[in-house]
Amino acid sequence: MMASYWPSASAPTNDQIIIDNMNNLPKIVFSTTLGKAEWKNTKVIKEINAEEISEMKKHPGKNIVIYGSGSIVSALLNLGLIDEYHLCVNPVVLGKGKPLFKDLNDRHKLRLVKTKTFNNGVVLIHYISDKQGGD
Repeated sequence: MMASYWPSASAPTNDQIIIDNMNNLPKIVFSTTLGKAEWKNTKVIKEINAEEISEMKKHPGKNIVIYGSGSIVSALLNLGLIDEYHLCVNPVVLGKGKPLFKDLNDRHKLRLVKTKTFNNGVVLIHYISDKQGGD
């Protein structure tokens, strides 16, 4: 969906900085079915490899961001590869849906860094991983 939207997105509907970043920054798609990606600066990876992700994290530049995949988050969390969480809580209660974190091997303690409440009721919560663990 993102690959079909961002290349043709335009300002002023969208912020031009966001459009430029989405189209020009390197992107990784984890997929077992996609052969290649047509979206500029996009690499397809078939499986999560802890060593490969650790190497990516060492490169200079901004943070790695994960959009829209609870299964990828859970897999990377199980490998100890996530350092920060920025979670948006929307003021909507659903009777069903997908869990945010699923199939975790261990308990993962987080430390609250900051919260921000927006006028529409959405709350952004910023946590960092408490690598020390404990209860």
